[in-house]
Amino acid sequence: MLAFPNAKINLGLNITEKRLDGYHNLETVFYPIKINDAVELSDAKETSCKIHGIDIPGDSNDNLCLKAYHLIHADYDIPPQQISLLKNIPVGAGLGGGSADCAFVIKLINQKFSLGMSINHMEDYARKLGADCAFFIQNEPVYAFNKGDEFEKCAVDLSAWFKVLVKPPVHVSTADAYALVKPQRPLQSLKEIIHLSPTTWKSKVVNDFETSVFAKYPQIHQIKTSLYDAGATFALMSGSGSSVFAMFNQPVKLAELEKDNLVYYDI
Repeated sequence: MLAFPNAKINLGLNITEKRLDGYHNLETVFYPIKINDAVELSDAKETSCKIHGIDIPGDSNDNLCLKAYHLIHADYDIPPQQISLLKNIPVGAGLGGGSADCAFVIKLINQKFSLGMSINHMEDYARKLGADCAFFIQNEPVYAFNKGDEFEKCAVDLSAWFKVLVKPPVHVSTADAYALVKPQRPLQSLKEIIHLSPTTWKSKVVNDFETSVFAKYPQIHQIKTSLYDAGATFALMSGSGSSVFAMFNQPVKLAELEKDNLVYYDI
């Protein structure tokens, strides 16, 4: 059984406060985009995860897809599975690829073995694996708050815009990004701003990680500047970096940015 987990971008990201449990409260809007991995489940004598494509840092036995299987296996009598993952979504780019992969594994297991889990039940499993994992269960635009794992539906539709994403050859550690950010409550909630016309977002919608990440990786800042120079209506770093997305009112070709970066068009 096969599925194609997709990436997401953050339409704004405000880190509002440090929590007593060490996490941060935030507000953001998760928006799905058309950059995909592929994940397949097949019956096996023992459970394992084989990864192809882009290298994923760390121990492959600690992969989120395996963790998703073992979470469900603890509650349901499901047989061993080989998880085959073709990794295409850039890693360390603020695109939620690992989160998407494990969420889609949860959905595949539910479907393959007819477990009858509800949306809420699957989201509860996903929340145990990471703050944004649960988003990919329904995979629709949401306003996310608290740790980024509580959602409200958000009627944002960017289908009329030509969207581009640029990924430099830089891996930004989420832990490092959080260590350098300064939590602060915005003057106006993203929940209100996001419903304004995207033509106004440049001066209103921000990503609080940009200040510290741009200071450490000036090439990411330069990408954002170049996107605006190319005529973007709005550009922003996604998540904790390193990718930057932009919205144009017509198709573009960014040959100069392609020289040193991965560039994805019409995402």
